[in-house]
Amino acid sequence: MAAGAVVPAALAGWLLWQAVGDGGDGGSDGRGASAGASAPASEEPSRAPEAEPSEAEPPKKPSPGASGPLAGKTVVVDPGHNPGNRDHTAEINRQVDVGTHRKECDTTGTASDDGYAEAEFTLDVAHRLRDLLEERGATVKLTQDGDRPFGPCVDERARIGNEAKADAAVSVHADGSTAAGHRGFHVILPAAVRGGGADTRPIIADSRRLGERIAGKLVRRTGSAPSNYIGDGTGLDVRDDLGGLNLSTVPKVFVECGNMRDAEDAALLKDAGWRQKAALGMADGITLHLRG
Repeated sequence: MAAGAVVPAALAGWLLWQAVGDGGDGGSDGRGASAGASAPASEEPSRAPEAEPSEAEPPKKPSPGASGPLAGKTVVVDPGHNPGNRDHTAEINRQVDVGTHRKECDTTGTASDDGYAEAEFTLDVAHRLRDLLEERGATVKLTQDGDRPFGPCVDERARIGNEAKADAAVSVHADGSTAAGHRGFHVILPAAVRGGGADTRPIIADSRRLGERIAGKLVRRTGSAPSNYIGDGTGLDVRDDLGGLNLSTVPKVFVECGNMRDAEDAALLKDAGWRQKAALGMADGITLHLRG
């Protein structure tokens, strides 16, 4: 289903529950991929719609010291992968410690069938998200800004958020499932992991609340439905194998904005207007979470 189309009937009950339900934390600490994922938490009462920035261009950055609903908050935005990773395979294949095991420093990421790279997509959306959050008063730090030849490695990405003492950290991605008909976004939450330098238990509840709010706002802003192949229709997935989550000491989620290998999803991801709406959805979810 293309953006702006009617959300599938299976989702209607969830959206209605969002509008009238009690805002909870989901209650699950999830101990495996997509295990125990609950429907996204309810949202705050409806308000007058916000004026949307131009679809083609991110909003202008605010002047230093701007006030807003996120004044005093720090958000780390992590654009997944790096366009230069493909030219540094030896470096990104180096194994790093992610707490419970070792894995590659980073990967090249996926791409659409016509060559639109995930790393290009994530950096564009990260810029849009940064500008929106700064407009609302937040201090925003990017893990990379196309300013390094490759990486950073997954352990460094987590460390950047930890050292910033971020109130929230969001890693922007897109999926690469090759199965026919796989569409939609999903938000990855940290599982309960303890071992080596990893201990996610203190951040599980806040990370779930953050993920639930982002998922709900993405539906509202983009019109896209949650993944039809991960998360049982909730738009939420729980994983214990991602170093960026395992090593985080601050609330953190990964947002897989759509499936780049699906032609319909790829058309959305390549559209500047849709990317702005996706950034707005993430910014709205972060704002709702941080305002309590």
